[in-house]
This record gives sequence, structure tokens and C-alpha cells, in this order.
Amino acid sequence: MTDLQPVRRALLSVSDKSGLVELGQALAGHSVELVSTGGTARTLREAGLDVRDVSELTGFPEMMDGRVKTLHPMVHGGLLSLRDDPAHQASMEKHRIGAIDLLVVNLYPFEATVAKGAGYAECIENIDIGGPAMIRAAAKNHAFVNVVVDAADYALLLSQLSENDGATTLAFRQELALTAYARTAAYDAAVSGWMAGQQKNAAPRFRAVGGTLAQTLRYGENPHQSAAFYKDGTNRPGVATAMQHQGKDLSYNNINDTDAAFELVSEFAAADGPACAIIKHANPCGVARADTLKEAYSRAFDCDRTSAFGGIIALNQPLDEATAQEITGIFTEVVIAPEADEAAKAVFAAKKNLRLLTTGGMADPASAAMTIRQVSGGFLTQDKDTGHIDAGDLRVVTKRAPSDREMADLIFAWRVAKHVKSNAIVYVKDGATVGVGAGQMSRVDSALIAAKKAERMAQALNLPEPLTIGSAVASDAFFPFADGLMEAAAAGATAVIQPGGSMRDDEVIAAADQAGLAMVLTGMRHFRH
Repeated sequence: MTDLQPVRRALLSVSDKSGLVELGQALAGHSVELVSTGGTARTLREAGLDVRDVSELTGFPEMMDGRVKTLHPMVHGGLLSLRDDPAHQASMEKHRIGAIDLLVVNLYPFEATVAKGAGYAECIENIDIGGPAMIRAAAKNHAFVNVVVDAADYALLLSQLSENDGATTLAFRQELALTAYARTAAYDAAVSGWMAGQQKNAAPRFRAVGGTLAQTLRYGENPHQSAAFYKDGTNRPGVATAMQHQGKDLSYNNINDTDAAFELVSEFAAADGPACAIIKHANPCGVARADTLKEAYSRAFDCDRTSAFGGIIALNQPLDEATAQEITGIFTEVVIAPEADEAAKAVFAAKKNLRLLTTGGMADPASAAMTIRQVSGGFLTQDKDTGHIDAGDLRVVTKRAPSDREMADLIFAWRVAKHVKSNAIVYVKDGATVGVGAGQMSRVDSALIAAKKAERMAQALNLPEPLTIGSAVASDAFFPFADGLMEAAAAGATAVIQPGGSMRDDEVIAAADQAGLAMVLTGMRHFRH
């Protein structure tokens, strides 16, 4: 396998024309013959470059609205021929096939077409056929052929040609081939995923997953783990689409926690008033609503000030100066909001290690998506938990029904519990969490931990009693026994929301009645592992 290979002929066919003219001019400067198709050829000619049409190469015109233009032996023979194989060379001479040393192709914008909400027919027309076929052929023959699928690599290509007198190295061609195959794989994943969605097939026989590198991370959850961050192109508002205004690069844990925070706060529509969620290690340590964003933050912070230190803050409305000033009172890793005004940015500018992200909008908690979790030898997929309940969906099962205030807090607690690792217990009072118990093997322990945190905060804030007194409590899954419920009652909860469905529901309901609690059942659980 020869290292240096000269580039004498290039085939260019791109949907994204950015940088195309400059690339063509530079290739012409290296005496590279340019062959092209349709709009790409027109763009190059308008820039004054000599371009040979693919139709001249193949002897066939482009046809069927451009669906057929490069699927021809004159093209694929030129890409696939082994330059050091006498039989291949004899076939090329016999059939007058010219070698193609460089292929520059970026695919039809299928992902962008889907993202903009185009109809079925338009999406189908944006599935590229000839492009992937040529890319795979050129990548397979990288011993001799260069394949460029991303305009970001134009500069690297031209640098190679300049450094090697119009040739490229094998290592460079191997790198291009890797990128090429990864691109076609991600493209096919996008197409197959879209097709599965169109057919409402939740479990297609083959499942492909693709993404585009957004960031190489310093390390993963721990310094000895390598990591990277990929975007899937769905453009769902959140950490993957956000603009970072200041601060060092996000870490693996930052990204994971920021996503958890923003998804949680997106449960609360901006039109319904300011809301704030504070996350630590992917669990909420405080969530609140209030009349102002500053007050919402303060009330969320007061749920668990200890855990909030070094946490992630998510807001459902644009960050203002007063809230920014309040947030800078303690060390915070990341603040994410739909927008931030200039005064707020100026406040944060003095905190160089604080990252500020703006998303331009809120995530839709009801929008469909797929979650993926790797296991040894495979991976699990499921729909995103979009479960949602309102007061009308609840079934009162106790003698006492919740008051209006209790009902509002129950629904608030239920929305938060959806984002707490199981087993989850969430106490809420007057639209703010006052105790969160997360990730315990026993639901009783979650109830105890949440209550103990509330007691500690009452002491820190010089309150006469824990705010769990008179609170509403949510459990993400049913109470298998009455013991967990009784711990919540002992903490002062007066109303309970839970899915129900235990074999001992009657015992749990009877215990609630005996304690004077109001209890409602959702018929839906929110396990989160």
C-alpha cells in the first residue's frame, strides 16, 4: 500500500456550497481536473473555474429529477479501481474509465428537512442515494482515494496537498475514510429512525443510532474515563442546542446534570409563572415557583442549601439582573435559561468559572423522544417519560379529599417526582419542594431522608418547625406497605399522591384515613433508574 498518492482528478457534488468555490480554486491551483454535477458545477463555473460535467464522463444525462446521475461504472470504476492491480488497470483502459483521486460529497440535508417539520414526500426526496454509494466506494478504496464529506475538512485537505506537492498521505486518507463511514452510518441512522417513527414501529428489527461530535471532553464521570459529547440533530431545546456565554467547557457531569435540570424546569410552562430547579448529581435538591424568578430561586435554594452548593440551576424564564445577583451568592457550576438580559450577563461576567447557557426556548415535556441505555452486550431503548396528569385525572381514595391548596401542591410534587431517581419521595409546600428523598433502596428511607433534610434546613433558617408540616407528598411508585406512608405522615404531610396498584392498597388507604390524610391515585408511576 503506497503512502503518498497524487490527486489529479476530483469529483465534487455537494448540497452545502459553503467553501466550495475556495476549494475549487485551490484544487485548480494544484492542477486538479474538476468533475461535478448540477448545482455544484454551476457554482464552480460561475466562479470562472473549468468544470467537466459528470454526464460527459458517463455518456448519460442526469435524469429522473437528478435521482440518477452518478450511479454509473464510469464513476464507481474510477473510485474503486486498485491503482496497483494490473487487471484493474487493464479494465480501466479497455472501458476508458478515468481514475478519480478525490471525492467531495456532502449529502442531501435529510436531517435538516426532518427537523424543520417537512412532510413525508419532501423527506423522502431528501434521502440521498448516489452520495452514500460514492462515499462508501471511495472510503473502501482509501489506499488510493480521498473522500471528504464535511466542509470542515477542506482546509486539512488543502494543507495536505500543499505539504506533499499535490499528494496526500495514507494516514490522512484513512482518517477521511473513518469520517466518511461514520457520516453515512449516522445518515442511515437518521433515515431509519425517521422511518420507524413514521410507521409507529417502536421496535424495528435493526436499530441504528448516530450523532455528530459536539465536544471531546476532558474525561467522563471520573478522570480515568475518556468521554465525548455528541448531538443527535433533533434540535430539542436544551444543553445540546444551547449557546454558552461564558465559563470553561462543560464536563461530562455538567452536561448530564444540566440536561436533568432543564428537562425538569421545562415541566413548568413559562406562561404559568417563574420556576427554578436546582440539580445536584442528576437529582433535584430544590424546585419552586413564585411571583418572580428571584423568589423562585430563593425558595428552591431554601429546600437544601447544602446540596445546592456547586449545583446546576435551570430557569423557565429569561434570567434577569436581580436573579443573577441572588445566584452569585454561592458557588454554582452552570445556569441554564431560555434567555438572559445584558444586565444579568454583566453580573455573571465577574464569575469567570460560572457557565451561563441560553437555549432560546423551553423543551416540550410532552414531545416524543427515545432514551437509550447501554447494557453489557447491547442497549435498551424506550420512549421518553412524557406522562402528565392534571387534577381531573386523579382518583380520590380517602374519606377526606385534598383542599385546593393541597391539590396544587400534590400536582407540583408529582411533576418533580418524575425527575427524581427511584425510590423517590418529594415533599412540597406552597409551590416549593421542602424535602427530597432520592435513589434509596427503600421507600421508607427516602421518606426519612427527605424529612431529615427538612429538619436540618428548619434549623439553618431558624424556622419554628420543618416545612414538611402541612406539606403534600409524592411517591413515584406505590406504597407496598403503609410504613412509608406513615413516615410521611410523621413528617407532617397532610396529603399524598401516588400511583396505587399495590396488593395492599386497601391497607395503605385505611392507614391514610386513620391518620386523617387526603390521598389521590394517579394510575401512573414514574420509575427513574
